[in-house]
Amino acid sequence: MNHELKIVATADGSNTIYNPQVGENYHSINGALQESRHVFLDAGLKYFLEHYPGRDPVSILEVGFGTGLNFLLTADYCSEQNINLNYTGIEAYPLTKDMISQTGYQQYIPVELWQEFVDGYSGALNSSISLNNNCRLQIAHCQLQQYNSAQQFDLIYFDAFASAHQPEMWTEAAISYTVKFLKPGGVFVTYAITGNLKRCLKALGCKVEKAPGAAGKREMLRAIAG
Repeated sequence: MNHELKIVATADGSNTIYNPQVGENYHSINGALQESRHVFLDAGLKYFLEHYPGRDPVSILEVGFGTGLNFLLTADYCSEQNINLNYTGIEAYPLTKDMISQTGYQQYIPVELWQEFVDGYSGALNSSISLNNNCRLQIAHCQLQQYNSAQQFDLIYFDAFASAHQPEMWTEAAISYTVKFLKPGGVFVTYAITGNLKRCLKALGCKVEKAPGAAGKREMLRAIAG
């Protein structure tokens, strides 16, 4: 119920949202902006582009679209680099346009991109929309295992709530279902790292890498599909 959600300031000055039904914030309280940049932009997209230079368009599937911060930073970077972006988010409980508007994320991206995102947000929940001349966005309003597509993606941003609060998203069944949408050689990144997650990804034929974590976390996980 969206009226229970609360805007919360994080350590780097950026905002996140606290969800009392889940009992967790959408981002790290140690810094929403730095976490998003570190885990998904730097360790995810930029890593991928270093290993696959010239890939265009780039396709990304995000599990847990949430506030849209990961998407906004990604779309801005792709625009700067003249890379076309096809982005799909999965979100079972989409935030309202009003709640998105209260995040204050317009200060981190060009105003034009922010306005197109806010104006197009409701439409993206129903179909694919075009933003910023080089980006297509679609938000699948469903549970993870209700999502179905013939498409495979270059990257998966796995940004579900932590396993302590949303354990069903971190089961072997959920992870294996997610990874089937990843192209061979594609990159899976998440802020978390656990023994069970590493074992599951290795069993799926992925090469698992530890990477330095965002502020407040020692390590994070990146996996390359076999």
